[in-house]
Amino acid sequence: MNIPRLVVAAPSSGAGKTTVATGLIAALAARGLAVSPHKVGPDYIDPGYHALAAGRPGRNLDAFMCGEDRVAPLFLHGAAGADVAVVEGVMGLFDGAAGRGELASTAQVAKLLKAPVVLVVDASSQSRSVAALVHGFASWDPQVRLAGVILNRVASDRHEQLLREALEEGSGVPVLGCVRRTASVATPSRHLGLVPAVERSADALRAVRDMGELVAASVDLDALLALARSAPPLDAEPWSAAAEVSPVAGRPRVALAGGAAFSFSYAENAELLAAAGAEVVPFDPLRDERLPAGTRALVVGGGFPEMYVGELSANAALRAEIAALAAGGAPIAAECAGLLYLGRELDGKEMCGVLPHTARMTERLTLGYREAVALADSPLAVAGTRVRGHEFHRTVCEPGAGEQPAWGWRAPAGPAVEGFVQGAVHGSYLHLHWAGAPQLAERLVRVAL
Repeated sequence: MNIPRLVVAAPSSGAGKTTVATGLIAALAARGLAVSPHKVGPDYIDPGYHALAAGRPGRNLDAFMCGEDRVAPLFLHGAAGADVAVVEGVMGLFDGAAGRGELASTAQVAKLLKAPVVLVVDASSQSRSVAALVHGFASWDPQVRLAGVILNRVASDRHEQLLREALEEGSGVPVLGCVRRTASVATPSRHLGLVPAVERSADALRAVRDMGELVAASVDLDALLALARSAPPLDAEPWSAAAEVSPVAGRPRVALAGGAAFSFSYAENAELLAAAGAEVVPFDPLRDERLPAGTRALVVGGGFPEMYVGELSANAALRAEIAALAAGGAPIAAECAGLLYLGRELDGKEMCGVLPHTARMTERLTLGYREAVALADSPLAVAGTRVRGHEFHRTVCEPGAGEQPAWGWRAPAGPAVEGFVQGAVHGSYLHLHWAGAPQLAERLVRVAL
């Protein structure tokens, strides 16, 4: 299959690739093109802005959590019916899983997709040196096709002229755009990165529109489209949720938490639940006082419950329903934000009390990929199941009585355990992309019958 595509990368984080990638998606969509947005790595927030720009889900491509062999199939699944695909990278172009070489890096994903790379360079504090930087990135790995540069935070016409002259003389990589310094498209940040688009509503829509207009006025869209169309066909079949699981009879209803407090989820997780035979029904714990009627299982993903702890605590009716669901033995799977919500308290505010732990915010960031093994049978996995996941949080949990650890893994300081299993409830900080372990979705649906 051949989907025109390109990868938007950068030498490091903070260069502006999210602004450029989101703006490019919006600018191409404004031309009437169907644009498929993708993000390298485990990020949940950038795909939310991509989705606003494209009008279709933003999807992640993670070679660590899903496996190298699934990157191209997942890309083709997400890009079905699109005229062009834009893939935003993660961190610096060659940065991946710590200590694992190129694994999970933007460069690896670009090679797996046979996609040309456009490098977004923060040119705010350099002139001729930009050519040396681009030359180094272009020559580091001959299998990565660095096909163009977009210069960001350019100060003036004179600055742009100096940058272009240096790159023409010393890099051999064409300049496809120059974006001027502007504060008009800035997006607010907090302790874990950008504020998710779902929390900003009209402000996020305006920001995405502004990004699109900025990129349309600053880059050569025709050249970028031609570059995307130069990508060769991929020798892969689209990923299919139906091919990964065996559907169960009975169609149990699985409630899926969403809304501003629980906005972190991968589209493929819900697709796998549906393919396994579930009726997936979304609900918003900030707004809904009852679970969907007939709920047989509950999935509560990641997000920012700490920003809405008062509202979540005040929704006592829903908290009581969730506690009753757990007491009745229904399977519940929660990760990160969901783990905090199911506990007894978060920052001193009463939560669902399904699990007896308490949680609080800290200044310490816990971040990184994990290779974990299930330490106890749960609604997600049998003991001994191996998965790959990702942690990203600034909270800690104080365990309560009766909770067994959910996962274990090797850490530099020795064996580590994490998460809790109690009855039919599984709660963990570990974010999992179920396309990398589709048996998790099938087990949850089977246990729900």
